[in-house]
Amino acid sequence: MTSTIPATILEKAEAEEMYEFEEGVPEPDRSRWGMDSMRLGGGVVLAMRDDISDYWSKALGFGFDEPVTPPLMEEVIDFYQERGIREATIQIAPSVIPEDWPDICEKLGIARGPVIRKLGADIDAAVTASSHARIGEGLSVGPVTLDEAAEWAEVMPRAMGMPAQGMQQMAAASVGRSGWYPFAVREAGSIVATATLRVQGEVGSLFAGCTLPEARKRGAQSALIAARVDAAREAGCRLLVVETFDEPPGTHNSSYHNLIRAGFTLRYPRPNWIWRNPGAASQ
Repeated sequence: MTSTIPATILEKAEAEEMYEFEEGVPEPDRSRWGMDSMRLGGGVVLAMRDDISDYWSKALGFGFDEPVTPPLMEEVIDFYQERGIREATIQIAPSVIPEDWPDICEKLGIARGPVIRKLGADIDAAVTASSHARIGEGLSVGPVTLDEAAEWAEVMPRAMGMPAQGMQQMAAASVGRSGWYPFAVREAGSIVATATLRVQGEVGSLFAGCTLPEARKRGAQSALIAARVDAAREAGCRLLVVETFDEPPGTHNSSYHNLIRAGFTLRYPRPNWIWRNPGAASQ
């Protein structure tokens, strides 16, 4: 049952997924864009200096191998300051936030940011629920081959509305990597939607589901969820995890509702914590 999925599985799956994804950027791009990473306190710290989206500098996975403490967070912030990072996102499960977290935030200049929803599913429940997914006429879903890696990677940032720099290289490098299962929706031979699955042991992590604007509202993402659920079952997964954006009152998050229909349940909302470098020049 999804009620038995502990936060440590939800958080560490995301941390390892992000670590592997960002590590895929090859040289000389890594050095040119100021990319770096380290493992710390059971979590990961990821940095990309030349990132106009301020998305790829993240620190996550903390609070399970050792507690979240002022020295730990100081080391995270030092890492970012030394590399000239303008802004970084710290992601910590609410269940492991320490009592002195407000003091840590005040001292280090960390502010509460947008909320992310963490979801999980039993593989059997997801298989049953996602089997009802239907895809629009003219669309087809299937795995991505090495020959399609460049096209698939080029579509992903456009579909997400994000800069291609970094993300395109990360996505391309993930195709063919052990434990990664990329999928695409195609129309007339062209890729119009992307998604991937990362498998580690009995846990499957859904990641990077997005659709080009002209192909939306035709069932592409529901079909991609179903395809990844089936692939996870075949790979021996027992649990599935995923995250999506929040749905504040008056808004609608289609991704969240697609996942709920596919058998996922909300595990907990998790605020992002944003650190902005007071010494970094505005870009």
